Amino acid sequence: MPSLGFPARCPARPWPSAERGGVGGGAGGVARPPRGSCRRSPRPLGEEAKLRRRRRGRVRRGRGLWEGGARRTSPALARATREPRGSPVPHLAIRSALLPRARLLLSPPVSASSLHPGCIHRHPSASKSERWCAGPQGASSSGPRLGLGGGTGGSMDTKRCFANRFDDYQGSLLAGQCEEAVAPLVTATIERILQELPPLGGGPEGRGAAAAASSCQWGLYGGVAGVAYMLYHVSQSPLFAGARERYLRLAKRLIDACARAEEWGEPDADTRAAFLLGGAGVYAVATLVYHALGRPDYVQPLGKFRALCAVCAPVSFLECGSDELFVGRAGYLCAALVLKQKLAQEVLTPAQIKSICQAILDSGKQYAMKKRKPFPLMYSYYGTEYLGAAHGLSSILQMLLSYHEHLKPSDQELVWQSVDFLMEQEQNCNWPPELGEAIERENELVHWCHGAPGIAYLFAKAYLVSKKPQYLDTCIRCGELTWQKGLLKKGPGICHGVAGSAYVFLLLYRLTGNSKYIYRAQRFAEFLFTEEFKAGSRVLESIYSLYEGFSGTVCFLIDLLQPNQAEFPLFSVFV
Repeated sequence: MPSLGFPARCPARPWPSAERGGVGGGAGGVARPPRGSCRRSPRPLGEEAKLRRRRRGRVRRGRGLWEGGARRTSPALARATREPRGSPVPHLAIRSALLPRARLLLSPPVSASSLHPGCIHRHPSASKSERWCAGPQGASSSGPRLGLGGGTGGSMDTKRCFANRFDDYQGSLLAGQCEEAVAPLVTATIERILQELPPLGGGPEGRGAAAAASSCQWGLYGGVAGVAYMLYHVSQSPLFAGARERYLRLAKRLIDACARAEEWGEPDADTRAAFLLGGAGVYAVATLVYHALGRPDYVQPLGKFRALCAVCAPVSFLECGSDELFVGRAGYLCAALVLKQKLAQEVLTPAQIKSICQAILDSGKQYAMKKRKPFPLMYSYYGTEYLGAAHGLSSILQMLLSYHEHLKPSDQELVWQSVDFLMEQEQNCNWPPELGEAIERENELVHWCHGAPGIAYLFAKAYLVSKKPQYLDTCIRCGELTWQKGLLKKGPGICHGVAGSAYVFLLLYRLTGNSKYIYRAQRFAEFLFTEEFKAGSRVLESIYSLYEGFSGTVCFLIDLLQPNQAEFPLFSVFV
């Protein structure tokens, strides 16, 4: 059966079972995430932490999912992700018009030691020396690298990307990528994603919830909450109106399990207010799903989200860096922006918004003065001055621009000076991962997390707020580089994969109305199904992940069918 490129090798990498010494599999809990992904593992529990957890197990008595925490023995958790499988996936024949070179990805397994991610997404509780995902300087030198291929023209096959051999736009879109062809493919892919989800526990004494929390399997970036968001996103598309209720019920089961796990995680500020790696994202998606189902109790997860404002208000509430997108204040503001857009109401008070924005500004001023920077605002994450969307300056400035009306005129001027400073750091249509680096053209990062495809969103927001053409011109240059080097070898995902590159074209279409960008997004969608991509892309550690796996790719394919509403998941500039 055709599907969205699920490799046949995936079943050969089973989640560890209790019999083999793991914590996953059946009734005992949930498997730990494999090494090599961008998810971070919490540090091992010390004796004091274990004692605190045992004490909480004796004294905590929950009154319900949103009213004080989960009970130690929770049958609801065991049922949370249990979905009847009586409906077989229909046999689908991809019509000849759809993605002419579509193929299943059947490449052989790749050793985890050979993987060299281009971004660092570390859980705040990890020690500074722990790096599962190393960037261009932190990558391990052991293990084979993907070699150079034989590219032609201006875009050559490199270690990080495939050569783009597609002809550019000639005045007409591809004929086959229509609703009738793509929708069945999306449906089949969703069913496969649901099959690949790890079990979320339900063992005796509620160990499944604790294991889920300890392995960070519940977050938006690489966990089950990201799948819940994908199902919510699909349910909101008119193209899938017939499956809306089913997808929302599935999303509720998943996000309820994530909320249980969040309640049983370590009560550290590290993750409580984190957007993509912690509680803020879980509560935000729970609010969206409950609201879409018409449930009045959506205000309960929303209340939990609002309460986290006090956690991230102190200027230095995280030792690793308090302002970036994944775990910091920018992420919290981003989640609030998503809720504002989807609920059509502001979820934070003006005083709360001003408090968070002021903390971001004060933090950036203090760091810039301490490091004697010649520009007004700068930030670091684990001691590194990142520039990109994942952990860097660009997404922090993007969130400040999203709430510019809450800033004082003098602070607005500091933000615009910083935006212009970042624009000056451009090197051949791209930006280095961190400040002061020189880009190595043969090995440059062209990812959403690090590089032009993510920084483009800052300049898109700057253009929408100011209407100054230089910001739009910068976005367009980002798009040109992405067209040349955006067919990435790191998989189909949105963080550092092909779908994330293609979202830049959908962004540019909404900014310019130029159909060329829809065509380019179509070509990148087509490439996901080619034998070249199958043979040269890396093995997926998390099939279902929103940011690295196929959940994000499903979001992209749906947005490709409705480009006038398309936006990078949970990262909109049109609010």
